[in-house]
Amino acid sequence: MRRNLITQTPGWRVSAVLAGAAVIALGFGSAHAQQPAQRSFLNPPLLKQTPLPAPKMNYALPTGKPHTGTERAYDLAIKYTEGDIYDPTTDTYQKVRLRSYVGDTDSKSPFIAPLIEAAPGDTVRVSLDNQLPDDPSCNNASGTPDSPHCFNGTNLHSHGLWVSPTGNSDNVLLSLNPGVKFQYEYNIPADHPAGTFWYHPHRHGSTALQVSSGMAGALIVKGDRKPQGKAGSVGATNGDLDTLLVSAGADAKPFPDRTLVFQQIQYACTGTDGKLKYNKDGTIDWSCKPGETGVIESYNQFGPGTWQQSGRWTSINGTVLPTFLGLEAGQVERWRTIHAGVRDTINLQIVRANFNAVNGAPTQPTKATLPTFLKQICSGFEVPYQVAAADGLTMKDTFTSTNVTLQPGYRFDLLTVFPESGVYCLMEPATPKAGSVSNQDEPVNFLGFVSVGGTKKIAPADVTKVLVEELTKSAKAHMPADVVEEVVADLNAKDKDGKPTPKLTRFVPHPTVTEEEVKASGQKLEELVFFIGTGDANATQFAVGNSFDVIPYADYLVPKGAAPYDPTRSDRNLLLGATQQWELRSYSVSHPFHIHVNPFQIVGVYDPNGKDVSLPGVTEADGDNQFAGLSGAWKDTIFVKTNLNPGQLTNPPKDYYRIVIRTRYQRYIGEFVLHCHILDHEDQGMMQNVTIGIPDGKGGLSHAHH
Repeated sequence: MRRNLITQTPGWRVSAVLAGAAVIALGFGSAHAQQPAQRSFLNPPLLKQTPLPAPKMNYALPTGKPHTGTERAYDLAIKYTEGDIYDPTTDTYQKVRLRSYVGDTDSKSPFIAPLIEAAPGDTVRVSLDNQLPDDPSCNNASGTPDSPHCFNGTNLHSHGLWVSPTGNSDNVLLSLNPGVKFQYEYNIPADHPAGTFWYHPHRHGSTALQVSSGMAGALIVKGDRKPQGKAGSVGATNGDLDTLLVSAGADAKPFPDRTLVFQQIQYACTGTDGKLKYNKDGTIDWSCKPGETGVIESYNQFGPGTWQQSGRWTSINGTVLPTFLGLEAGQVERWRTIHAGVRDTINLQIVRANFNAVNGAPTQPTKATLPTFLKQICSGFEVPYQVAAADGLTMKDTFTSTNVTLQPGYRFDLLTVFPESGVYCLMEPATPKAGSVSNQDEPVNFLGFVSVGGTKKIAPADVTKVLVEELTKSAKAHMPADVVEEVVADLNAKDKDGKPTPKLTRFVPHPTVTEEEVKASGQKLEELVFFIGTGDANATQFAVGNSFDVIPYADYLVPKGAAPYDPTRSDRNLLLGATQQWELRSYSVSHPFHIHVNPFQIVGVYDPNGKDVSLPGVTEADGDNQFAGLSGAWKDTIFVKTNLNPGQLTNPPKDYYRIVIRTRYQRYIGEFVLHCHILDHEDQGMMQNVTIGIPDGKGGLSHAHH
C-alpha cells in the first residue's frame, strides 16, 4: 500500500485540512519511508561565513570599514558525493555518485549548491578547494581545446554579477586542477543592482558535465536603497525592489522570498563492471536497475533529445517533486526562479489541482502516464503572476503571465498571489519545438505541488489587482515623500483596455541606452552569429562568427569567419566607455546567448517577417510567446531563435530571427567570454574571447610599451 509523505495516509485524496489548507495524499516514496520534511520545498541552504583570519603582522591595522559594505568569506569544496535522487517513475530513490559543492550549511541535500548572500559594496571571498581525483587531461597541452576534457578540473563563474573578469575575480579562463585551492574575490561595487544571480563551474571542457551534476547555486544580492528625489532632478537615484516588497505595517516585514533553482541532473547508471551501459546502436542505456549507481561521466549523456530520453525529472533545490508548504492565500510572495540546467527549456505554470474526479487517475506519475495524471489532477484554473525582474534586473514594464519560459541561464523574479486555499500543481506545459532548446516538441512535465492555507478568497482574474493594491500600500507606507506619488502612479498604470500593467520605473538599475547614445559613441554594429556545421574529418563544429555574410565551404554554406573557440585568440576587441548596438542571429538551430560582465538591454526581437515579437502580448504564429514583454528589459542571457536547421542556410540567409541589443562597456577591462548557454555546445567550441581595453585615442585599444 502506498503511503502519503505529508499525512502518511494511503491513497490519492485530499486527506486533511490543516489551518484551512488542503493537504494532499501524494502517494510517493513509501519504499524508503521518507519523512515529510525530506520532500518539502526548502530554500537552498545558506552557506555560512568563515571567520576572517587575523592578519599576521607586527603592527596594528587601522580600525573601521574600508568601504561601504561587508567582508564576507566562504569555504567551498568540490568532491565526489554519494547520495540518492528520487525517481517518481519507479517510486524509488536512485543511488548516485556525482561531483558536488560541499560547504558549511545546515542542509543534508548534497546536489544543490549552497546559497550565497551579499549586498552592494560587499567584498565576497570564496575559497575553492578542488578535492576531486587527479585528471591527467587537465595538463595535456596537445589535446584539442574544444573536445570535452579535464572533467575534474574546475573554476567558478559568478553568473550575472557586474564585477571584474580578471585576476582572482570572475575569471573563467583559470583552471583549478585537482588538489588546488584558490580564493576568488568579488568586489561588488556599491552601485551594483540588487537581484537574483547564480554561480557555477565554467572550466572549458567540463562545464556541462559539472553543472549537470548539480554544481550550481543561487547568489542573491540584497539591497536596502530606496529611490531618492523626483525623476529627472539633480541627484535622483533609483532604488532596490527589495524596499518595496515589504508589508505596509510599521515593522516592514519582507514578503516571503523563495528561491527556486531548477536543475537537470542527467545521470546514467553503471553496470556490474562499473562502466556506463550502452545500447547496441551506441547510445546511452538510461535504465537503472536495483543496486546500480547513477553517474555523469561522459558527453554521450548530452545532446538533442537526451534529456527526454533519459527519463529524468527536473529537480528544485535538489529535490524531485517537492511540495511547497507554508503559503497563505492573498499573500504576496517573491519567487526567484533560476534555470541552472544544461540544455533543455523549462516553462513554468501554476494550476489549481482538482481532486473531485480522481477515479481512474494514475496513482503514481510516470513519464508514460503523466499526460493523463496531469489532465485529471491538474485541471483547474491557471494562477497569473507578475514578471518583475529578468536575469536579476528589475524591469520597468512588468507583465502578467501564466506561463513564463526559462531558457538555460535565465532568471525571472515572479510576484505571486495565490487566490484561495487548496492545492496547486507546479508544472511545465507542453512546449512546441519552435520555443525549445531541443528543437523538438517537448511534452507536459510535472515539477511539484503547492499547498496553500488561509481564509482569503480572490477571483483568479483579480490576482494582479490585489497584487497592485498590496504594493501600493507598501509604497505609501515606506517610500520617501518626494518619490511616493510617482511610485504609486507607476504601480497603478493600466493598458488601453483598463487592465493593470504595473511599472517599476524607479527600481530599474540601469538607465535606458538610447539610439542617440549609440550614435555618439561612434561604434559600428557588432554582429554575432551561431552556427553548427561540419569541419575537417567531418567532425561537427560548434562555431561563433562576427559576420552575417555567408561563403561556400565544401558542399554547403557557412557564415564568413565563423570558427570554434580558440583560447589563444581574442575575437572581439571593445573600448572601455563605449556604447554599442549588437545584432544576434543563428544560422543553425536556436541557442541561448550569454555574455559575461556587462548586461545588455533588449531593443527588439524580430521574426523572419520583421515583426517585433518582444512587444507586450505578442504570440507568434507557431504558438511561441517567450519574448513577449521583454522589449526594453535588461538581461545577460537571451534565446537566439531561428527556423534554420543544419544544412538549410541559403545565400542570402532567410528564416532567421534578429535579436537587437544595446550595451555599455563600463568600469572593467580585461578578457572574458561570450558563449552559447547550451553548456555542452560551449564545451565543444561555441564560445568567444572578448577583450575590453582602454582607448588609444585613435579608435583602437591602447597597448603598453616598454
